[in-house]
Amino acid sequence: MVGETDEKDKNETRKIAIGIVSLVLVLGLAIFLMAPIVAELVSVHFAPGLGFRDSAVISFFVTIVIMIVFAISAGDGLLGEIQFILGGFFLFFVIIWLLVAWIF
Repeated sequence: MVGETDEKDKNETRKIAIGIVSLVLVLGLAIFLMAPIVAELVSVHFAPGLGFRDSAVISFFVTIVIMIVFAISAGDGLLGEIQFILGGFFLFFVIIWLLVAWIF
């Protein structure tokens, strides 16, 4: 009995692993085939505008305001959540920086 369920688990795990590997390969192939299209799209949409330097300054202050609002709304434990606030700060900063540079 134990050997049968162990064999079933091995077969199921093998099938899941094959499915995940094939999915990753298909996704990698799709990214490889779309690279020229994405490169052209990026070169067109990141045309001259506000620029990365100015958008970095804007996104820094927007991110500071967002983090202050998050820290105040968290209530208790501001020092206990500093690792999440710092991670969120850097993530928001990069996202807002690129979005501001892209839109303006």
